Amino acid sequence: MPDDRAPRTSWRAVQALPQFRRLLELRAVSQFAEGLFQAGIAGALLFNPEREADPWAIAGAFAALFLPYSLLGPFAGALLDRWDRRLVLIGANTGRVAIVLLVGVLLAAGAGDIPILLSALVANGFTRFVSSGLSAALPHVVPREQVIPMNSVANLISSIGAFAGAVFMLGPRWLFGAGDSGASITILMVTVPVGLALWLSMRFPPRLLGPDDSKRAVHGSVMYAVATGWLYGARTVLAVPTAASTLAGLAAHRMVFGINTLLMLVIVRHTETATVAGFGTTVLFVIAGGAGQFVATIATPALVTRWGRYAAPNGALALAAVVQVCAATLQLPVMIVCGFVLGAAGQVVKLCADSAMQIDVDDALRGHMFAVQDSLFWVAFIVAITGAAAVIPADGHSPALAVAGTGLYLAGLAAHAVMGRRGRRG
Repeated sequence: MPDDRAPRTSWRAVQALPQFRRLLELRAVSQFAEGLFQAGIAGALLFNPEREADPWAIAGAFAALFLPYSLLGPFAGALLDRWDRRLVLIGANTGRVAIVLLVGVLLAAGAGDIPILLSALVANGFTRFVSSGLSAALPHVVPREQVIPMNSVANLISSIGAFAGAVFMLGPRWLFGAGDSGASITILMVTVPVGLALWLSMRFPPRLLGPDDSKRAVHGSVMYAVATGWLYGARTVLAVPTAASTLAGLAAHRMVFGINTLLMLVIVRHTETATVAGFGTTVLFVIAGGAGQFVATIATPALVTRWGRYAAPNGALALAAVVQVCAATLQLPVMIVCGFVLGAAGQVVKLCADSAMQIDVDDALRGHMFAVQDSLFWVAFIVAITGAAAVIPADGHSPALAVAGTGLYLAGLAAHAVMGRRGRRG
């Protein structure tokens, strides 16, 4: 019989940490809103019978949603190490409510893609600011020796919340239709969990979530701190080999994920019933990847305890390289299974990267680091999906692109192995 002592132990630890429990509640609600919003936008723009999306349009939509904040995020991330993170969370969630309302109104009015994407990218920026702030704040509400298991618990809650939000979107889409009016209703529903997240942000005492002041803090004016956000973030990454190595592996995974995402979207859009069967197949991919992340989130603390923070990501990247070869068949059932394994492997690398930044990085620079990670996370994805859009055939059947993903995983494995070994020696 399976040993359920670890989950029970983790649950008792959560119960003994009331502020961490509040952080989990905020994460769950915030990620539910994010899952609902992203699924609603995807349904409105990519699987909407009133709109069309070719490979370049798909790549352009992702770039418009995620690239601007990815480039500006590390500048803004400096504020997470400058201002009371509680106030940052309150301000960002207030902005989310306003922008989500705007997106819903634009969809109801039948506005074009550009104003909807511009508004959605602002909402996305606020959401990612909240996510980085919650990750940077975690070491303030758990003891140092519990950071790795509690980070896994936090990511598990985030994954469940995002998945629940994405699945919940199917109800309004079925009830109100796949057109602009139905999509607007779905988006307007997002204001409820975002408003709850705003209220939950207010429950923390001032300064509880950091940042701490130390000799490594960036001093000077707020303008100086923001202007040098990328500089200090990149410098800290280079100075912490454990973080640099896992971020390199994470970038490789996200690039492969970008390629696989475009392959899947183009293939399913060329089914005879793209807006119905195609959307359902896409949901299966999301479920498979989310299930893989769920399993990895539970297993990672044990993997790290058994193999360490260096060997666990190495093994995950090596496994991913092998599985990606199987995805080159481009058979949708096989790709769904591969999506499960790749989701698990990528989550192991992601959790190890989070732990490296929460344990090995001074709190005065931790916000910088999580903003850089967030930017790398999405820039790698967008670069890959844009490059793939330039060469993918109209029907999406390109085994060579899938094989290229194997090469990217091997490159990420090599980078992680070399830089991580330097960190172990240090």
